[in-house]
Amino acid sequence: MMTLAPQTAQTPTDEDAAVPPRADCLADSAGGLTFDMAEPAENGDTHLVLIHRDGIQEVRLPLAPAADGRLRAALPSFVELPEGRWDAFAQTGDGEPQRLTPGLNDLRSLVDRVPSGARGHVAVRIPYATKHGNLSVRSWLRAPHAEAGELHIGEGGLGVHGQVYGVALTPDAYAELTGRGETHPGARLGVHRDQALFRFTVDYGDLPEGVWDLWLRPAGESGPRVRIARLLDDIADKKPIFTYPKVTVETEYGPVTAGPYYTSDNDLSVTVTAAAG
Repeated sequence: MMTLAPQTAQTPTDEDAAVPPRADCLADSAGGLTFDMAEPAENGDTHLVLIHRDGIQEVRLPLAPAADGRLRAALPSFVELPEGRWDAFAQTGDGEPQRLTPGLNDLRSLVDRVPSGARGHVAVRIPYATKHGNLSVRSWLRAPHAEAGELHIGEGGLGVHGQVYGVALTPDAYAELTGRGETHPGARLGVHRDQALFRFTVDYGDLPEGVWDLWLRPAGESGPRVRIARLLDDIADKKPIFTYPKVTVETEYGPVTAGPYYTSDNDLSVTVTAAAG
């Protein structure tokens, strides 16, 4: 008969060994991130490794001793992190990278963040838990950037308010709607300007069925074409959280139901579908 030894505080169980390492995240208002985690049992230099979902790009950050036997890695705002989703790992020496799980995320500084835009771009990094419970970072790098603010739902249209970063709004500025695919030409909308602030109205009655993406042309046709998005807060995926009512309007194509939504990249779009019945 096999005799089982009693488990003590010094006797690790398989369940303990299977617990993945956790990292706490602190975001700063400039767009930087700090990661803290417990020191691993293995000896050797430890790095926090961010791997882009494309499987090609990688960023390695040294984890240095901090207080209370923990390790800390910093990702300053001036270190470029290309746009996309980055999965977080810890690697000690030449060992196999271990997937990190999220600990405490302090993202308070991201709420109502107002970047200077002095570098000509806006860098946004938001740590989040994946559907599998792992730690990842969603990164945006927009140069320039048009931040969507308040959305006003009217009876027949959408009022969009926002602010542009990294480029000036000129008298030639206008907004642009482009339909997905090649079935419909784009629509040009006039913009009201107030220094870096802009606003315009989308008239649903002018739009055929389809998905319409919203752009800003801050300097008119001669300048950049900037996707309008909502990035400057602490929510990595707005599509399931920011929901807006749809309205039914009459158009020359027949009655349609229309409303705004945020894409999986947090870009602002409008969907127009044939009204039921």
